[in-house]
Amino acid sequence: VQLQASGGGLVQAGGSLRLSCSVSGIVFRANCIAWYREVAGNQRESVARISVLGREVYADSVKDRSATSRDNNKNTVYLQLNSLKPEDTAVYYCNMCAGNGAWAWGQGTLVTVSS
Repeated sequence: VQLQASGGGLVQAGGSLRLSCSVSGIVFRANCIAWYREVAGNQRESVARISVLGREVYADSVKDRSATSRDNNKNTVYLQLNSLKPEDTAVYYCNMCAGNGAWAWGQGTLVTVSS
């Protein structure tokens, strides 16, 4: 499985970013995909997930400020982050939903939110 996240960057607090994650090597449409983030020195946490049928679940930390979607034709999952806060600063990854991410971790994308 290959996972490659992109779309991160430096943004001011209150701004928005749209992250993308391309997935290859699996039957994409048959898998629940989750977004995780990792702050340096801390454990990765799941922030959003989207099921095979498109059901979305969000962590309280990003709920009401984010939206995830998937394009099964492009094997890509998206994460729209709005009203960004400095505490959203992290490296964002995608991975399977189960097992807190059981595929080998691919390239993440760094989101830096300045105050």
